Amino acid sequence: MFTHLRNIETAFQQNKRIVALVVLTSALISIAAIYFSFAAYQKASAHIYVLANGKALEAIAADRKDNIPVEARDHIKMFHYYFFTLDPDEKVIESNISKALYLADESARNQYNGLKEKSYYNNLISGNISQQITVDSIQLNMNSSPYYFKCFATEKLIRATSTISKLLITQGYLRNVSRSDNNPHGFLIEHWETLANRDTTLTP
Repeated sequence: MFTHLRNIETAFQQNKRIVALVVLTSALISIAAIYFSFAAYQKASAHIYVLANGKALEAIAADRKDNIPVEARDHIKMFHYYFFTLDPDEKVIESNISKALYLADESARNQYNGLKEKSYYNNLISGNISQQITVDSIQLNMNSSPYYFKCFATEKLIRATSTISKLLITQGYLRNVSRSDNNPHGFLIEHWETLANRDTTLTP
Protein backbone atom coordinates (compact mmCIF):
# COMPACT_ATOMS: atom_id res chain seq x y z
CA MET A 1 0.00 0.00 0.00
CA PHE A 2 2.81 2.42 0.95
CA THR A 3 4.63 1.47 -2.21
CA HIS A 4 1.55 2.32 -4.20
CA LEU A 5 1.30 5.74 -2.51
CA ARG A 6 4.99 6.41 -3.17
CA ASN A 7 4.44 5.59 -6.83
CA ILE A 8 1.53 8.04 -6.96
CA GLU A 9 3.62 10.74 -5.26
CA THR A 10 6.53 10.14 -7.66
CA ALA A 11 4.21 10.31 -10.64
CA PHE A 12 2.66 13.51 -9.30
CA GLN A 13 6.08 15.15 -8.86
CA GLN A 14 7.09 14.05 -12.33
CA ASN A 15 3.91 15.52 -13.79
CA LYS A 16 4.56 18.80 -11.98
CA ARG A 17 8.05 18.98 -13.47
CA ILE A 18 6.71 18.23 -16.93
CA VAL A 19 3.99 20.88 -16.60
CA ALA A 20 6.52 23.43 -15.31
CA LEU A 21 8.85 22.63 -18.21
CA VAL A 22 6.01 23.00 -20.71
CA VAL A 23 4.95 26.33 -19.17
CA LEU A 24 8.54 27.63 -19.18
CA THR A 25 9.09 26.51 -22.77
CA SER A 26 5.82 28.17 -23.86
CA ALA A 27 6.81 31.38 -22.11
CA LEU A 28 10.21 31.42 -23.83
CA ILE A 29 8.61 30.76 -27.22
CA SER A 30 6.08 33.55 -26.63
CA ILE A 31 8.80 36.01 -25.62
CA ALA A 32 10.89 35.08 -28.66
CA ALA A 33 7.87 35.42 -30.95
CA ILE A 34 7.04 38.89 -29.55
CA TYR A 35 10.67 40.01 -29.91
CA PHE A 36 11.04 38.85 -33.51
CA SER A 37 7.62 40.23 -34.44
CA PHE A 38 8.55 43.63 -33.02
CA ALA A 39 11.90 43.58 -34.83
CA ALA A 40 10.17 42.68 -38.09
CA TYR A 41 7.64 45.48 -37.56
CA GLN A 42 10.40 48.03 -36.96
CA LYS A 43 12.23 46.88 -40.07
CA ALA A 44 9.07 47.04 -42.16
CA SER A 45 8.07 50.47 -40.85
CA ALA A 46 11.47 51.84 -41.79
CA HIS A 47 10.62 51.34 -45.46
CA ILE A 48 8.74 54.02 -47.35
CA TYR A 49 7.35 53.58 -50.84
CA VAL A 50 7.18 56.65 -53.04
CA LEU A 51 5.01 56.66 -56.15
CA ALA A 52 6.86 58.29 -59.05
CA ASN A 53 5.74 58.11 -62.67
CA GLY A 54 3.46 55.19 -61.89
CA LYS A 55 6.23 53.17 -60.22
CA ALA A 56 6.60 52.36 -56.52
CA LEU A 57 10.10 53.26 -55.39
CA GLU A 58 11.42 52.12 -52.02
CA ALA A 59 13.03 54.62 -49.67
CA ILE A 60 14.45 54.16 -46.19
CA ALA A 61 13.15 56.27 -43.31
CA ALA A 62 15.74 57.94 -41.08
CA ASP A 63 15.98 60.73 -38.54
CA ARG A 64 16.36 64.15 -40.15
CA LYS A 65 19.58 64.81 -38.27
CA ASP A 66 21.18 61.96 -40.20
CA ASN A 67 20.20 63.56 -43.52
CA ILE A 68 20.71 67.27 -42.85
CA PRO A 69 23.94 67.62 -44.90
CA VAL A 70 22.40 65.67 -47.79
CA GLU A 71 19.18 67.71 -47.71
CA ALA A 72 21.09 70.98 -47.35
CA ARG A 73 23.25 70.27 -50.42
CA ASP A 74 20.21 69.23 -52.44
CA HIS A 75 18.39 72.41 -51.39
CA ILE A 76 21.33 74.51 -52.58
CA LYS A 77 21.58 72.50 -55.80
CA MET A 78 17.87 72.81 -56.59
CA PHE A 79 17.88 76.56 -55.89
CA HIS A 80 20.73 77.12 -58.32
CA TYR A 81 19.10 74.83 -60.87
CA TYR A 82 15.85 76.80 -60.85
CA PHE A 83 17.53 80.21 -60.72
CA PHE A 84 20.00 79.59 -63.54
CA THR A 85 18.27 77.05 -65.81
CA LEU A 86 16.49 79.23 -68.34
CA ASP A 87 15.13 78.95 -71.86
CA PRO A 88 14.14 81.71 -74.30
CA ASP A 89 10.54 81.53 -73.11
CA GLU A 90 9.04 84.04 -70.70
CA LYS A 91 6.79 81.48 -69.02
CA VAL A 92 9.67 79.05 -68.46
CA ILE A 93 11.77 81.82 -66.93
CA GLU A 94 8.96 82.98 -64.65
CA SER A 95 8.19 79.42 -63.57
CA ASN A 96 11.78 78.55 -62.69
CA ILE A 97 12.52 81.84 -60.95
CA SER A 98 9.30 81.52 -58.95
CA LYS A 99 10.37 78.08 -57.71
CA ALA A 100 13.82 79.40 -56.83
CA LEU A 101 12.48 82.35 -54.85
CA TYR A 102 10.55 80.01 -52.54
CA LEU A 103 13.94 78.57 -51.49
CA ALA A 104 15.69 81.84 -50.62
CA ASP A 105 15.14 85.19 -48.94
CA GLU A 106 15.06 88.68 -50.47
CA SER A 107 18.75 88.49 -51.41
CA ALA A 108 17.80 86.18 -54.30
CA ARG A 109 14.89 88.41 -55.30
CA ASN A 110 17.24 91.41 -55.31
CA GLN A 111 19.59 89.62 -57.72
CA TYR A 112 16.63 88.66 -59.91
CA ASN A 113 15.35 92.24 -59.97
CA GLY A 114 18.83 93.51 -60.80
CA LEU A 115 19.14 91.14 -63.77
CA LYS A 116 15.63 92.03 -64.89
CA GLU A 117 16.40 95.76 -64.81
CA LYS A 118 19.47 95.10 -66.99
CA SER A 119 17.18 93.31 -69.51
CA TYR A 120 19.10 90.08 -68.99
CA TYR A 121 16.03 87.86 -69.42
CA ASN A 122 14.76 89.87 -72.40
CA ASN A 123 18.15 89.40 -74.06
CA LEU A 124 17.90 85.62 -73.54
CA ILE A 125 14.50 85.60 -75.20
CA SER A 126 15.41 87.88 -78.10
CA GLY A 127 18.68 86.03 -78.72
CA ASN A 128 17.10 82.55 -78.45
CA ILE A 129 19.66 81.68 -75.78
CA SER A 130 19.26 78.78 -73.36
CA GLN A 131 21.05 78.80 -70.04
CA GLN A 132 22.04 75.65 -68.17
CA ILE A 133 23.91 75.03 -64.93
CA THR A 134 25.80 72.11 -63.45
CA VAL A 135 26.70 72.27 -59.76
CA ASP A 136 30.24 70.92 -59.46
CA SER A 137 30.72 71.05 -55.69
CA ILE A 138 29.28 72.58 -52.52
CA GLN A 139 31.27 73.52 -49.45
CA LEU A 140 29.02 73.35 -46.38
CA ASN A 141 29.78 74.21 -42.76
CA MET A 142 27.34 72.39 -40.46
CA ASN A 143 29.06 73.39 -37.21
CA SER A 144 26.73 76.29 -36.46
CA SER A 145 23.37 77.57 -37.64
CA PRO A 146 22.72 79.31 -39.98
CA TYR A 147 24.93 77.04 -42.09
CA TYR A 148 27.44 78.74 -44.36
CA PHE A 149 27.89 77.40 -47.89
CA LYS A 150 29.89 78.12 -51.01
CA CYS A 151 28.69 76.72 -54.33
CA PHE A 152 30.90 76.08 -57.37
CA ALA A 153 29.11 75.55 -60.66
CA THR A 154 29.52 75.62 -64.44
CA GLU A 155 27.08 77.80 -66.33
CA LYS A 156 26.48 77.42 -70.06
CA LEU A 157 24.90 79.92 -72.45
CA ILE A 158 23.80 77.98 -75.52
CA ARG A 159 23.23 79.78 -78.81
CA ALA A 160 22.55 78.33 -82.24
CA THR A 161 26.16 79.03 -83.28
CA SER A 162 28.16 78.77 -80.06
CA THR A 163 28.23 77.77 -76.40
CA ILE A 164 29.81 79.95 -73.74
CA SER A 165 30.90 78.30 -70.49
CA LYS A 166 31.19 80.29 -67.29
CA LEU A 167 32.57 79.66 -63.84
CA LEU A 168 29.95 80.51 -61.23
CA ILE A 169 30.75 80.82 -57.52
CA THR A 170 28.13 81.87 -54.99
CA GLN A 171 27.86 81.87 -51.22
CA GLY A 172 25.21 82.24 -48.57
CA TYR A 173 23.68 80.76 -45.43
CA LEU A 174 21.00 78.16 -44.76
CA ARG A 175 18.36 78.66 -42.07
CA ASN A 176 15.90 76.02 -40.89
CA VAL A 177 12.25 76.75 -41.73
CA SER A 178 9.05 74.71 -41.94
CA ARG A 179 8.72 72.24 -44.78
CA SER A 180 6.11 72.85 -47.44
CA ASP A 181 5.22 71.77 -50.97
CA ASN A 182 7.22 74.72 -52.28
CA ASN A 183 10.12 74.11 -49.87
CA PRO A 184 10.32 70.36 -49.18
CA HIS A 185 13.77 70.44 -47.53
CA GLY A 186 12.82 72.98 -44.88
CA PHE A 187 15.73 75.37 -45.50
CA LEU A 188 15.88 79.01 -46.56
CA ILE A 189 18.93 80.51 -48.28
CA GLU A 190 19.91 83.86 -46.76
CA HIS A 191 22.43 86.59 -47.71
CA TRP A 192 23.02 84.94 -51.06
CA GLU A 193 25.56 86.62 -53.32
CA THR A 194 27.55 85.88 -56.46
CA LEU A 195 31.31 85.89 -55.94
CA ALA A 196 32.33 85.09 -59.53
CA ASN A 197 30.62 84.65 -62.89
CA ARG A 198 33.24 84.75 -65.61
CA ASP A 199 33.77 83.19 -69.04
CA THR A 200 36.03 80.16 -69.20
CA THR A 201 35.64 78.72 -72.73
CA LEU A 202 34.02 79.51 -76.02
CA THR A 203 32.94 76.51 -78.09
CA PRO A 204 32.02 77.25 -81.75
